[in-house]
Amino acid sequence: MFKINDVTLKRDDNIVFENLNLTIDAGEKVVLLGVNGSGKSTLLKLLNGLVFVQKGELFFEDTALTKKALKEKQTNEYFRKSVGLVFQNIDAMLFNPTVYDEIAFGPRQLGFDDVDARVRNYAELFGLTPYLQSVPFKLSGGQKQKIALACVMSLSPKVLLLDEPTSALDPAGTAKFLDMIAALDITTITATHNLTIAPRLGERVIILDEKGKIVYDGKSEDAYEIDLLKLAGLII
Repeated sequence: MFKINDVTLKRDDNIVFENLNLTIDAGEKVVLLGVNGSGKSTLLKLLNGLVFVQKGELFFEDTALTKKALKEKQTNEYFRKSVGLVFQNIDAMLFNPTVYDEIAFGPRQLGFDDVDARVRNYAELFGLTPYLQSVPFKLSGGQKQKIALACVMSLSPKVLLLDEPTSALDPAGTAKFLDMIAALDITTITATHNLTIAPRLGERVIILDEKGKIVYDGKSEDAYEIDLLKLAGLII
């Protein structure tokens, strides 16, 4: 699904990744662990075509993910339908007058012919039906997070990128979210530093240290050893 070859990325003269190599296969459920500043969010933005490599190569399926490639209408539409990102800062995603319009925005832009059915299906799934005519900005943090998830899922993506997706959800909402992720038959990559929920988010774990270096990439069952978590700064 994704292939990263010897990627180096700098932001504000700081090296985020240096000679990063990573392959993610279709259908995998990947947990991305690391402290704040380790590059988790930047890696998700890289995979979503929001930032671009300065050295090395990044491929989505068989297409090099570059600014030039995403300027081509057909390539851009296919990629945007296929890969969805839920930001950590939910307010950055919301800009429509109603919840209905928020969920409908992506399907409308990408030319789906069943927009209303998609909106109502995912509103029902996330318990948003009573709020479809509400102003998104006036809802709670947990409700906004559900709207953002519904917006991305309404495109039926092949890949779901999630940045701290349960940070504003209550325990019941978190439990429902975890069940939904487990039931999805698509590639999911979830960035978190919440060690309580991480084991339920995927069977493959990638751990970044404070310098953006991969210190572990393997099975979930071996990922939560004390010494490894200390090395990544996830526990003291």
